[in-house]
Amino acid sequence: MNPTPLGNRTLIRSINRSIILNVIKKEGEISRAAIAHLTGLSPATLSGITSQLINEGLVFEKTTGESTGGRPPILLALNPRGGFVIGIKLMEGQAVGALTDLNALVLAKSTINLKDKLLETSIESLVLLVNQLIQSSGVRKKQLLGVGIGLAGVVDFAKGIVRQNPFFGWENIQLRDLLESRMRVPVYIDNDVNTLTLSEKWLDSTQPDQDFIVITIGRGIGMGIVINGQVYRGKSGGAGELGHIVVDPNGPLCDCGKHGCLESFISDKALLAEARLKVGSDVTDLDDLIQRATNGSQDAISILRHAGSLLGRQIANLVNLFDPKLIIISGEGVRMGEIFFSAIQITFHDCVMPGLAEDTEIRVNTWGDGIWALGAASLVIAEIFKSPIQKEERTGKYK
Repeated sequence: MNPTPLGNRTLIRSINRSIILNVIKKEGEISRAAIAHLTGLSPATLSGITSQLINEGLVFEKTTGESTGGRPPILLALNPRGGFVIGIKLMEGQAVGALTDLNALVLAKSTINLKDKLLETSIESLVLLVNQLIQSSGVRKKQLLGVGIGLAGVVDFAKGIVRQNPFFGWENIQLRDLLESRMRVPVYIDNDVNTLTLSEKWLDSTQPDQDFIVITIGRGIGMGIVINGQVYRGKSGGAGELGHIVVDPNGPLCDCGKHGCLESFISDKALLAEARLKVGSDVTDLDDLIQRATNGSQDAISILRHAGSLLGRQIANLVNLFDPKLIIISGEGVRMGEIFFSAIQITFHDCVMPGLAEDTEIRVNTWGDGIWALGAASLVIAEIFKSPIQKEERTGKYK
């Protein structure tokens, strides 16, 4: 019998490494015997891989567990200081960054203002932000495992290319390679809603990680999709553009150039424009509209109810298509409150296919702004725990 080819043995070892690392992460503290029981891996395989993880600093022998009659077992645990990552949310006008350990504990935060929308200027600002975070945290550069960046638009995660960004006007920019050549560490870029979705998957221990959808409302309307535990991005990073589903071809002009997109009806900008027409030209911002609705303005209430109904119908369509266990609504727009969310629930139940709504949870998460940077950090953390068969092929030096 021919021996297993080296390439196959290496792949199998990498898969087993990922399995062991994820079991340790999930269990918190666990003995080698318990890992073997859960995974079915042989003692020799387990010993070799755990020794490597310990040498790399990702895992450490923590405490002794309870004895069942023999020598007390040594428990293994994830070493949160085995490496550090940086997450950055790149927005129009500024970039917000956070440096975290492997448990996503924030050790340093910083914000930098962008001088303009030019690519080179933005790269300089991002490099400066990374250096500021490293210096303020006391982490050495060689301990940094990578930098994750989330930004709006269509982003090809596997190739590191910004296909289209609405705020900067960038098209087909090889942003990952440009940043890696300056930062000298692995860089991962993705649509910002996908990074937020990753934060839900990796940072919320109560959250089912197999099939769920994240919808963000605010300046735009975005969506992240997790199927069988993996973020679904589409062929070139364009999956999840919920805000650009056309709900009325005769509707308002959207920023994308089409008429009647969902975003042109229920984004912050759209709601404010409608409020100034129907409620009063003195409506200052979305918070003012919400306050007027709370105070009983029927026109303000009608605007929020209509927006909730539009979103509720699309959520029903998503459940009819994907049948997810959970839908999370997040983003700045969650402050629209009970009037808005009651309309979502009513329309959702009116429009969803019978039998699909009963075991589907719609949850509202009121994360603060910092979750966007944590989401970008999750891009790097996720890569550490991914099996090689789940990873998307990266080209370039830092793969």
